[in-house]
Amino acid sequence: MTDYLNVGKIVNTQGIKGEVRVISTTDFPEERYKKGAELWLFQEKKPAIKLVIKSHRKHKNFDIVSFEGHPNINDVEKYRDGILKVAKDELQDLAEDEYYYHEIIGLKVTENGQEIGKVKEILSPGANDVWVVQRPNQKDLLLPYIESVITEIDLANGTVAVEIPEGLIDDEN
Repeated sequence: MTDYLNVGKIVNTQGIKGEVRVISTTDFPEERYKKGAELWLFQEKKPAIKLVIKSHRKHKNFDIVSFEGHPNINDVEKYRDGILKVAKDELQDLAEDEYYYHEIIGLKVTENGQEIGKVKEILSPGANDVWVVQRPNQKDLLLPYIESVITEIDLANGTVAVEIPEGLIDDEN
């Protein structure tokens, strides 16, 4: 059975020409939504449907997408609240030192060999990603994804070695 990874959620239609608004969860929107790309639509109690991207543009915080063979609003209205996914085996190989979000989330975070928590989510606020590390009985730690902080990623062992800069953790007990 094929594994799938979330690309985004269809939250509404856009205009009358078969476009939908997608809130994306992908790290590669330009790749996932390029003309001709294939995505799978998953909806509750319905079989998955393969959709082919016809067009893509950004609008505010949304990715606006249309699908081949779906020229008007009536063709796509039924897809609202559906989840768009990509088959895991269709992922492209990344360059060395590049990772998909799903590979990083859940990794154990260690500093000087001591486990400090797990990567809970990844935020993309701008210049660099920020990894949210869930720590036991403490506030989440926000780590910038930069070389001086994230020193080693070991997917085989499920760990990330970090060097937390002074002042990043506010030690309030």
